[in-house]
Amino acid sequence: MPTASPTIVLVHGAWADGSSWRRVIPILLDAGHAVVAVQNPTQSLAGDVAATRQVLDAIDGPVVLVGHSWGGAVITEAGNDTKVKALVYVAAFAPAAGEALGPLVGKYANPPAIEKIRDDGKGNLTLAAEGWVEDVANDLPEAEARVLAVLQPPLPASTFGDVIGEAAWADRPCWYIVSTQDRLVSVPLEREFAARMNATTTELAAGHLSLLSQPDAVAKVILEAVAAIA
Repeated sequence: MPTASPTIVLVHGAWADGSSWRRVIPILLDAGHAVVAVQNPTQSLAGDVAATRQVLDAIDGPVVLVGHSWGGAVITEAGNDTKVKALVYVAAFAPAAGEALGPLVGKYANPPAIEKIRDDGKGNLTLAAEGWVEDVANDLPEAEARVLAVLQPPLPASTFGDVIGEAAWADRPCWYIVSTQDRLVSVPLEREFAARMNATTTELAAGHLSLLSQPDAVAKVILEAVAAIA
């Protein structure tokens, strides 16, 4: 078992940046843990994995790697680093080796937010402001949802075809937080991921952004993972 206290590395989702974790981070810091939030470019799986690995390379000692949404695919690949001792998925994709997000998304009926994704004609995807208000940030104040819509970076449609090489969850302990009011990622798909990984699973009555709407509950699960491998 590791003797050093784990560092918690947080990986954000698409149409977002590391500030997605701004309400979870103070809770983790107050608990006495080292925390790093990755700032991924969200232009490709390979690019985000490389950025996450750059953060991992700078850390001495064990890591608990946490991913939200698209960040789940990123930690599934980047988590193969030997420093990573546990994985936490927050309403996140958890593909197996050889899988890409596109076919996984297509397994179930489209959640409402999918219909509000917009393509700029060059393959760059964003989510309409009403999609943020009604679907992605449906349990946050409308004013906050509209700010998130303004801040969102585009996501290339090509990312839905990026394939996982080796799935880190196959041989590491995993935790999964299902958002039961998610309107961006299919709730049955989230439950399928959790079951397939044999993850310690928590279900929150939350929208897709539970890390902002219920940060205490999200931090609690992360701290449980830390305690399990410390």
